Amino acid sequence: MTQEKKIAVGSDHAGFELKENLKPFLKELGYEIVDFGTNTSDSVDYPLIAKSLATSVASKNQDKGILICGTGIGMSIAANKIKGIIAAHCYDPEIAKLSRQHNNSNILTLGGRITNLDLSKEIIKTWLETKFEGGRHLRRVQEIRDLER
Repeated sequence: MTQEKKIAVGSDHAGFELKENLKPFLKELGYEIVDFGTNTSDSVDYPLIAKSLATSVASKNQDKGILICGTGIGMSIAANKIKGIIAAHCYDPEIAKLSRQHNNSNILTLGGRITNLDLSKEIIKTWLETKFEGGRHLRRVQEIRDLER
């Protein structure tokens, strides 16, 4: 029996529908989902959800996280304020791959209003399957971490 990997998911009202539609896909990929909300399409403030999820990922409670708002940009900005987080807003699989290979991103952000379900699945699958290359990128990621001090 293999141990399930944990992934944190969260959205605001604009990303709620996409988040809910992605949860079965993540389960198919073998992930245990920890949902940080929101749980309705009623308006909420995305920075609070980003903070909760990012703090949990930074504390290593989950392996990685996915945040969804209208564009994905606000969630990315908010999550990147948390020490230990490298959140990448990805709009296609190639960007997702590079965000893992070169930047070692631990949170993926998506735009619920601009990224359809099929493309979101491609982006997520690529992001989850791609490993950090290390090497010359390790020094640069450490330089990013040094900015948090």
